[in-house]
Amino acid sequence: MTTSPMATDNPFVDPASSFEDGRGNSFEGSTLSVARDASLTLGTDSLIVLDDAFEKRDRSNCCGLWPSGSANTCAIPFYNVLWAELKDSELTIQYASPNSKKSVRAATLKYPIEYQMVELVNKWVKKLLDRSYGESQQRKRAKVLVNPHSGKGSAEKWYFRDVEPLLKAAQITIDMVKTRHKGEAVDIAEKIDIEAFDIVASCSGDGLPHEVFNGLGKRPDAKKALSKIAVVHIPCGSGNAMSCNLNGTDSPSLATLAIIKGIPTPLDLISITQGDTRTLSFLSQSVGIVAESDLATENLRWMGGQRFTYGFLVRLIRKALYPCDIAVKVVIDDKSSIREHYRKEQRNHEPASERRGYKFPLDDDASASTGSGSDDSLPPLRYGTVNDKLPEGWELVPYDKLGNFYCGNMAYMASDANFFSPALPNDGYMDLVCINGDISRLEAMQMMFAVETNKLFDNPGVWYRKVIGYRIIPKNQEDGFISIDGERVPFAPFQAEIHKGLGTVLSKTGHMYEAPGPV
Repeated sequence: MTTSPMATDNPFVDPASSFEDGRGNSFEGSTLSVARDASLTLGTDSLIVLDDAFEKRDRSNCCGLWPSGSANTCAIPFYNVLWAELKDSELTIQYASPNSKKSVRAATLKYPIEYQMVELVNKWVKKLLDRSYGESQQRKRAKVLVNPHSGKGSAEKWYFRDVEPLLKAAQITIDMVKTRHKGEAVDIAEKIDIEAFDIVASCSGDGLPHEVFNGLGKRPDAKKALSKIAVVHIPCGSGNAMSCNLNGTDSPSLATLAIIKGIPTPLDLISITQGDTRTLSFLSQSVGIVAESDLATENLRWMGGQRFTYGFLVRLIRKALYPCDIAVKVVIDDKSSIREHYRKEQRNHEPASERRGYKFPLDDDASASTGSGSDDSLPPLRYGTVNDKLPEGWELVPYDKLGNFYCGNMAYMASDANFFSPALPNDGYMDLVCINGDISRLEAMQMMFAVETNKLFDNPGVWYRKVIGYRIIPKNQEDGFISIDGERVPFAPFQAEIHKGLGTVLSKTGHMYEAPGPV
């Protein structure tokens, strides 16, 4: 398609588009004249709004829009456009307007439209929405779960102030429920009509998404439910790792915008067997200083995210050890190969349908995780449970000086802790970090600061592997702390194995986390 030099030279013109009004008149640049002194243009990546009325308002915020160089012209990134429609001879455009660096609010533009412009405007609106949503589904149907106790009791306030107005502006159907007790989200997800909703959104910390995944996993049609329903997180708790990884923020309003524009993304899930129980993990499993720093400081929740740092330092000073016997099924065992694996995935733009299950059986029949036949329940356990004989090829190794056993399925474990920088949403691997507990306090402090500066992966004292299964048996301790997705479980042996692309979330890219990787 050829374009004129004028279209190329003019930044307010989209050279790839034009409209006709039905009478042969072409509107280059997808520009609508909506009033005597106003026009709307579909630019390259933004909606350009030219309105002389802006000159009469406060230029510092340009009526809540993004200044674009002149007093009467502003730009709204397509990413921030929530909805547009022509109704009763009035064009309404709803968008997310920044009111600070960490929040947006729903805002509206309205312009009268003459009746002879109706057909043209409807075509223009469709193009605007197509450009604004791309691969993301428009008008999603959301089951929203609000934990009123999250965020020091502020989650409900944040929902009504920061979240719901954006969802409504984006024409998202909302069914909101306030959870009353721990475990209620499991029951809700287990009984949800999966044909009536597209997403389940948790306004909470990371605990509620954990419950939702497990509720979906308890259904007889678990695989179908986990692939159809996207589990999303609106950060309203003290632990907001899921949102940091997928939405790139711990702001409730910015996360809501990311979910509105989110792209369906398969997510690896991990089966944890302990005793006779099987649960699903989406975030992490830890034994040692990380688990204790989190779970043993519940009484310090008033400190917010700092309680973890405080707990970590206390245990660091006393050089706490957590002896265990560990058996691991390693797939990638050196950092250079892990780094190359990450780079390869960055370039991989396969559709979501190609990111579930294993394309090729591994040497231990990893393809079993996709299940077989008509059974739509959770995939079978290819390595059995923690109560079974140790899988063939696994060797139980004593770690008497273990300081930290930490296995992650996402990169950020907190907004400032990119602990597993090479982690990927659906590569079929868990990321495992082990650190000895008898290292010097200086080394330990350097590791802690390395997490905050995204340099932990390269630290020579960090043992980093890509794995598909492991068994860990604590020893020489009557009691202690084991954390699964930030939730405490009994201090007893457990086994883990991963299922490639079993779950579904929404992300910005469709295949990567928002954390910087090891490149």
